[in-house]
Amino acid sequence: MADATRLIFHLSDIHFGLENNRALDWVQREIARLRPDAIAITGDLTMRARSREFAAATRWINTLEAPVTVDVGNHDLPYFNPLERFLMPYRRFHGMEEKVEREIDLPGLAIVPLRTTARAQPRLNWSKGWVSSAALEKCLAAIDRLPPGTRALVTVHHPLREVGTAGTALTRHGNRALAELAKRPVAAVLSGHVHDPFDILEDTPHGAVRMIGAGTLSQRTRSTPPSFNQIGWDGTKLTVKVRSLAEVPTRDMLIDDVPEDATPPRQPGEPVAPVNQVPRTDPPVR
Repeated sequence: MADATRLIFHLSDIHFGLENNRALDWVQREIARLRPDAIAITGDLTMRARSREFAAATRWINTLEAPVTVDVGNHDLPYFNPLERFLMPYRRFHGMEEKVEREIDLPGLAIVPLRTTARAQPRLNWSKGWVSSAALEKCLAAIDRLPPGTRALVTVHHPLREVGTAGTALTRHGNRALAELAKRPVAAVLSGHVHDPFDILEDTPHGAVRMIGAGTLSQRTRSTPPSFNQIGWDGTKLTVKVRSLAEVPTRDMLIDDVPEDATPPRQPGEPVAPVNQVPRTDPPVR
């Protein structure tokens, strides 16, 4: 890449506890070789937010030789300790607290987090996304403070796009967030959660917003092998290359829609990538 081009690695859904060690070793080598300007990890560092999983995640993330920002995924909130979930939900990030929802400023480009996880929601499935008014206001204020001419990469765990199902929408208030982001100099929204990469434009009343999703670096693959996104920024344009262990071309790694939930494609018509490497059974959830 040219010297003027900034390089960002977009990782997601590592799921320590069910991580893919071969994939993690490969990513570490690529970070050492290419020396990205920043690394964005869009949530689900762990499988069940256990202390030993966070310890492994902390050790690995703290070895990465670049500025890192980490979003909180739904798998990163305590599962087995309701008191901790409500009173101290982020306590187990203590070894990397300075990286959680960290804004990273690069020349002409800033990485700005937007939290989409919630301790509780007025629906049964708390794994889905929720954009609170406070979280959105914090993100928008950070974007509005950027120097003139600076673009924003907004990081979230859950894709913001709704899927038209009023009762079980993927991310509540996601459409509102997209509409507000469309009013601002947002280059793209980076997300995880669905374990397959995508790169789509979502229309809003105020213009289109580019949504870029990363795959997984865990054993919990969907229709594509383990991967991460290598993003280039030349000052005016973002380019995305999906890097996979199997060296599958980027186009064949991309799904063209956002699933309603982060479940493996199993039925006809569900979003899958052209490579379509759908596992016969899901890996165990421990």
